Amino acid sequence: MATEPNNARHPRLDETDRLILRLLQADARMPNNAIAAAAGIAPSTCHGRIRALQESGIIRGFHAEVDPAAVGRGLQALIAIRLHAHARSNLTKFEKYLAGLAAVESIFFVTGDRDFLIHVAVADSAALRDLVAANLSVRPEVAGTNTTVIFDFVRPTDTPLSA
Repeated sequence: MATEPNNARHPRLDETDRLILRLLQADARMPNNAIAAAAGIAPSTCHGRIRALQESGIIRGFHAEVDPAAVGRGLQALIAIRLHAHARSNLTKFEKYLAGLAAVESIFFVTGDRDFLIHVAVADSAALRDLVAANLSVRPEVAGTNTTVIFDFVRPTDTPLSA
């Protein structure tokens, strides 16, 4: 299973690091010299801090967020998956299976009466039905699924970092 970075091995973040992270979260394409100016540090110092944040696992990557509807996958849903008790010993294998499905946008290993929550994007309701019926429900480790269609999605634009 993918693991989150161990917070114990991360250096403590100072206010400059937190500002750099907020700026990159708002715009990952922001030029280094603009980040440095906003943080009041030299561009070489800023570059070094960003590299250290990447190497420590605090920054896990940079990506382009593409509108699924623009690429023919306008129906999004959350699918909760419950595994049979005997299948829980090999969660990594099932997580890799989920990651290989083209429709899967995100995978969450969760607590409660379900084991996984996946965010999917598909062309239409028929494709969603096929994903559940032909790719999830037929798996021997799957005890059940519950699908919730997403009407709208909003990503907060200014998420403050906790202390």
